[in-house]
Amino acid sequence: MSHQSIAPDVKLGRDVTIYDFVNLYGCEIGDETRIGTFVEIQRGAKVGRRVKVQSHTFICEGVEIEDNVFVGHGVMFINDKYPRATNGAGELGTAADWAVVPTIVRRGATIGSGVTILCGLEIGADAIVGAGSVVTTDVPPRTIVAGNPARVLRTIEPGS
Repeated sequence: MSHQSIAPDVKLGRDVTIYDFVNLYGCEIGDETRIGTFVEIQRGAKVGRRVKVQSHTFICEGVEIEDNVFVGHGVMFINDKYPRATNGAGELGTAADWAVVPTIVRRGATIGSGVTILCGLEIGADAIVGAGSVVTTDVPPRTIVAGNPARVLRTIEPGS
């Protein structure tokens, strides 16, 4: 018995593997991508080709992940800089009360387990974000960052 919730508006590429307890709606998933157990990918999110998304990860609206990216277990993307439950009038907030702030993860990047990525950022091509990091600023291409907040540890030399 399979336990997946894949809405009819999801665009799935060729040979996508989706494990159980996954919730996908209004998103795009590229060819040969693997989506692990207990993952949610929201409307408007784009996941490229040959991406591996490990279990318990949340990819929200406004996130774009390019090709060949590794997303570790329990990674959390954020798409709102100032989240609130209610609006200025004290009423329950609606879609009209906030705007999606996009985030992009460039080709070949690696995001370690337990990372939180704030919105409006770019994770550069072939960059590595260490496990447990909180990314609050852009990550340059071919660098390794870690910590809270994530800071550059070193540059990845060509060929390594």
